Amino acid sequence: MTAEDQTLKPGDTGDYAFSVNEEAAGARIDKWLAERIEGLTRTRLKALIEGGALTRGGEAFNDPSWKLREGEDYRLVIPPLEDPAPKPEAIPLDVVYEDEDLIVVNKPAGMVVHPAPGAWSGTLVNALIHHCGDTLSGIGGARRPGIVHRIDKDTSGLLVVAKHDAAHQGLSALFSAHDIERVYEAIAVGAPRPGIGTIDAPLGRKTHDRTKMTVVNDWQYDEEEDDYVPKHGARHAVTHYKVIEAFGRARAKLKGDALASLIECTLETGRTHQIRVHLASIGCPLIGDQSYGRGPGLSGLKPGEPQADHAIETIRNFRRQALHAKVLGFAHPITGEMMRFERDAPEDFQELLAALRAL
Repeated sequence: MTAEDQTLKPGDTGDYAFSVNEEAAGARIDKWLAERIEGLTRTRLKALIEGGALTRGGEAFNDPSWKLREGEDYRLVIPPLEDPAPKPEAIPLDVVYEDEDLIVVNKPAGMVVHPAPGAWSGTLVNALIHHCGDTLSGIGGARRPGIVHRIDKDTSGLLVVAKHDAAHQGLSALFSAHDIERVYEAIAVGAPRPGIGTIDAPLGRKTHDRTKMTVVNDWQYDEEEDDYVPKHGARHAVTHYKVIEAFGRARAKLKGDALASLIECTLETGRTHQIRVHLASIGCPLIGDQSYGRGPGLSGLKPGEPQADHAIETIRNFRRQALHAKVLGFAHPITGEMMRFERDAPEDFQELLAALRAL
């Protein structure tokens, strides 16, 4: 077959052979294939090509940027996607509470919650399977047993996991109704004005980078809702915040400003990267945030004296977003008992606070 008349459907595997005709000549091979193979992203195609799935003239060809030439013969072998079931791993867990229905853990920064491409092991789920055996709820599927909600890999703090389906359904209903108390501590660049407020801004995925979220400001009228709703699949998101401490006011360029602040954030909704994006949207990104931050420095913090030098070095070495899930409160999904848990932020977070308090 020629290069212009083939398509594959999502999930197809096996051999895909084509010869390059005059019309296809000059096109970049990964881009050309991505436009014609339904359900296969350019990123995955690039990985397949670099991994040896493509041959040209019967020999391995691993250059995804190659421009097609008329008369070339290619064969792409697409293997099925691997979705390995997570295995138990003896990873220490900081168990805050546990009964026959659920378990509350204090997740360390750097731990992924559930297995995913690039992180098939070393996750919270691997640790939970080892700790709980096969008692975890199956509602989340093989890769997410018991997982009702998540916190980012580099965010520390409290998380509740269901041990059986009834508990999972009960907790999910509480989360859907926003009937869960979730309070976070964040260390941000600058300090928001006013010091107490609410950020009510819908969130959606960025058009050109689907791994990142952004505030969506486009609205459209929805007849069923009889109200205006955000466009582009964005979801309603509300964060209540309060400045607990402000640091470096004497060093700030403008009177009343601060170099950084400790902010208490209470979630009304729980969207992906919600606090990180909301605070960045008002000019106060989290220190250490690689996706939504401004870099390692603080405006107005200049080297040359001990406190400033120590703060600069501490910030430079803080390689995650400064965010900790401090409080988790909910009604027990089986007994109805009100439960509330609180854990202080980990050592790296405390060291960053100490360095900023010395300014």
